[in-house]
Amino acid sequence: MHSRKKFKRQKGGAGFLFVLFVFGSFMTVPFLYAIMQSFKPIQEILIFPPRFYVSSPTLDNFRQLFRSVGGDWIPFGRYVVNSLFVTFTVTVGHIAVSLLAAFPLAKLKFKGSRAIFKLITYSLLFSGPVTAFPQYILMSKIGLIDTYFALILPFVATPMGAFLLKNFLVQIPDSMLEAARIDGASNYRTLFHIVTPNMKPAVLTLVILTFQSVWNGGGTSFVFTEKLKVLPTLLSQIVASGVARMGVGAASAVLMMILPLTVFLITQSQIIETMAFSGIKD
Repeated sequence: MHSRKKFKRQKGGAGFLFVLFVFGSFMTVPFLYAIMQSFKPIQEILIFPPRFYVSSPTLDNFRQLFRSVGGDWIPFGRYVVNSLFVTFTVTVGHIAVSLLAAFPLAKLKFKGSRAIFKLITYSLLFSGPVTAFPQYILMSKIGLIDTYFALILPFVATPMGAFLLKNFLVQIPDSMLEAARIDGASNYRTLFHIVTPNMKPAVLTLVILTFQSVWNGGGTSFVFTEKLKVLPTLLSQIVASGVARMGVGAASAVLMMILPLTVFLITQSQIIETMAFSGIKD
């Protein structure tokens, strides 16, 4: 009987791993296809029906990309530095603002907290293009158009971070915060030294979402000076020149994937470890 139950458990585990393998393989198909496209010559890209694999791999797409970038009067490194600066600034600022907004909404009782959280929830219904025009008018009135602030400020206080962290903060027991107050800790000390370490899964998840969103876009309609533009803007300008640049577009997409994938792979293991071993119980 014991051996039969053990066999059933092993069989169920093998089936579960097989299902995970199938779904995992399916999710990697877009990444593999983008990589294959970046190594295809233009003849293979335009072939019908399209092929997943590449018959005659070439580096011409990457050569054309860097040749186009090298011919620009702004150094390629300037776009990279702009993207890195904006992405890291927005990510850190968004985490800090979201924590400061989520903590009082979840753990401090004050009049109007429910109405404010409902407003944050309703604001999630509006997409970026809907709010772009009001944002442009507002930043134009305060003189932030064509500055680094136009690339940073609109994304620091987006509602997703406060919504996500507030819902996670509710799970933290109030007894932990009461013990901190009895020991004389202020609200800020309680937030950053006690609450935040126990919110590592939510914070790392928000880091991934924010980093990916800002790295792949962000504020390009508010900046017109070439020296302030970010890397996605440069690559989109190169790709937009016609069908002949389809391979260059695939090569640029692969380059843009490298850093977000690296950040995800680094933080993903920490999220799983924290989820598994840092459960919070009252």
